[in-house]
Amino acid sequence: MKRLGVDVGGTFTDLIYVDDESGAVLVHKLPTTPDDPSRGTVHGIRELTDQAGETPAALDQVFHGTTIATNIVIEHNGARVGLITTEGYRDILHIARHKKPLNFSNYQDLPWQRYPIVRRRYRLTVPERITRDGEVLVPLDEEKAREQVRKLKEADVDAVAVCFLFSFLNPEHEARVAEIVREEFPEAFLSVSSEVLPQYREYERFSTVCLNAYIGPKVASYVRRLEDELRALDVRTGVHLMTSASGVSTTEAATARPVNLLMSGPVAGVVGGIWAGKQAGYENVITLDVGGTSADIGLAQGGKLRMKHLLDTKVGPYQAMIPMVDVDTIGAGGGSIAYVDGGGIFRVGPRSAGADPGPAAYGRGGTEATATDAMVVLGWLRPEAFLGGGMELEPERARRAFEEGPAQALGMSVEEAAMGAVQILTHSMVQSIEENSVRKGFDPRDFALVAEGGAGPLFAAQIALEVGTPTVLVPPYPGVTAAMGLLATDMVYEYVATSYQRLSALDTSELERRFADLEEEARRQLEEDGVPDDRRLVQRVVDARYAGQGYELRVDVGSGTIDEEWAEKLRADFHDIHEREYSRRFEDSDIEVPNIRVRGVGLMPPLEPTAVEGGEAAPPEDALRHEGSAWFRVQGELQEVTTRYYDRASLQAGNRLEGPAIVHQYDSTTVIPPGLTASIDGYGNIVIATGGAARAEALEAAEALEV
Repeated sequence: MKRLGVDVGGTFTDLIYVDDESGAVLVHKLPTTPDDPSRGTVHGIRELTDQAGETPAALDQVFHGTTIATNIVIEHNGARVGLITTEGYRDILHIARHKKPLNFSNYQDLPWQRYPIVRRRYRLTVPERITRDGEVLVPLDEEKAREQVRKLKEADVDAVAVCFLFSFLNPEHEARVAEIVREEFPEAFLSVSSEVLPQYREYERFSTVCLNAYIGPKVASYVRRLEDELRALDVRTGVHLMTSASGVSTTEAATARPVNLLMSGPVAGVVGGIWAGKQAGYENVITLDVGGTSADIGLAQGGKLRMKHLLDTKVGPYQAMIPMVDVDTIGAGGGSIAYVDGGGIFRVGPRSAGADPGPAAYGRGGTEATATDAMVVLGWLRPEAFLGGGMELEPERARRAFEEGPAQALGMSVEEAAMGAVQILTHSMVQSIEENSVRKGFDPRDFALVAEGGAGPLFAAQIALEVGTPTVLVPPYPGVTAAMGLLATDMVYEYVATSYQRLSALDTSELERRFADLEEEARRQLEEDGVPDDRRLVQRVVDARYAGQGYELRVDVGSGTIDEEWAEKLRADFHDIHEREYSRRFEDSDIEVPNIRVRGVGLMPPLEPTAVEGGEAAPPEDALRHEGSAWFRVQGELQEVTTRYYDRASLQAGNRLEGPAIVHQYDSTTVIPPGLTASIDGYGNIVIATGGAARAEALEAAEALEV
């Protein structure tokens, strides 16, 4: 089977091609085309398949990770949305939860009010009411509903969202209004809450369904355009897109519920990092994916993804109550701009030079100093080795950007300013890793740090020394690990229903019926996707909480008969999960189950690692490409030290590299600081020892460096 993964980032589009039969693995990077990301994607697919000696028509699967949905929300350039809701509830989106971003400030913007998903003039109401028991209290006024739909059509909205109270218990009224919209306004993108998110919590449900409508037209247009362009290349398979829950979906599912693509871009990097860690023997990993614009940090214990709490799943200022992998994104990447602000403080990011014009060293018109320029100045990036020699950097431009920018403003040397920029970004990433590990009850010393992205391996060793992770793992293709993650994941759909239950008075027959309904939906979707029976998996999950709590935790439950034994297993598992999350358990409290979930999984063929040729401890002579000077901090002082530069493709399993050393490859560059030692494992991973003993040895070795 020939598979291809494409991950579109803010600066570069990364591609990986895998031929399962021959074992061939090829990678490719090219600048992202911000005006139309599909253009760069299609161009990259052409180039990579040509490099493989194949045509796009030979591809059996194409997987795609994109930030297009997230960018629409962040940049506030989505569709003009109309909302039809229950009379008296027009302003739920405006009121939200009465929470302010800054509790003690009297002067602040509420971003969901300043940039509303649906403007008030397009929020229209109709007489209807469903009670909390799912009974009809006020019948739907169909004529009024038809009148309101016509008003939205006259207002030239692009999409219509339909959200009624308690429609998750009885969708009858929403279904009828959806029919009216299709009759009166068929060209509008339609988002119906009972189809998109049949779950309680009014504000979060309204926000999520309206976000679905807000991004729907543009996402649907992009996905269809990409599919049409691939079809023109005779690609036999449809595109599968990464979702925020770490699965992949078909284009049909993605265009119907584009909200599931929100924040899906960083997820593939976590999946790829988990896969790389498992191959190297590390079940506990912290993933650090540093690209040109941002750094994405994830954590997986025991090789399992962590999911965010559904009330924490925000995109920008907006609530999106969808299953979402716990990934933290900060504005720290190779394109992050280094500058001195009005108060004289040296800052780096979150503003980025992006793909156009890019860092000054790219020679495309950029003049502001960036993190990439800093590494060129320090000698970590050699101009002739960047992107495998496919793109030569201009070091004099990088030096001038720092000289005329931060160095001049702060009265320091160019090298000091460049190292300062690197240290500021390093500190930002250290803080984010601590927030995602230490502050959540995880000890970084129990994890390996997986360095990904074009810039991750440049920062990883120093970050590991500060955080305390004993090992840094740099996969064979770190720059395209996110694209690799696309090939290492499965097709996943998640269905949810609200079903108020207490374990002390469990209605087992009702729970069985609700689970069966959701399981039927999951099986139907997998069948439509053409997943064979032997590769289908249906899993049950519940949202559980102690009686009286306002927040739930996800608990995996068995698929067997729901009985007393089932309930006791759920009770014990919930106590353990609650204690793990909050360091407390209340075994005398009753447990509530507000929501039940079913995950339909279509198992994809496993991605197999490729073993590399073995060698001696000393690297082959042809692996050492250059020996020159680079700048590092040694014993707290910035010094220019003799550094070896290696070609990664020439390294063999068993080779050991003594720092300071820098390893160049097509898609990334790995920095091994003074005093640290790295080795190459059987699958070609670079493993850098950064634990307590390694740190002590590094300090001793640094004293003997040739300066």
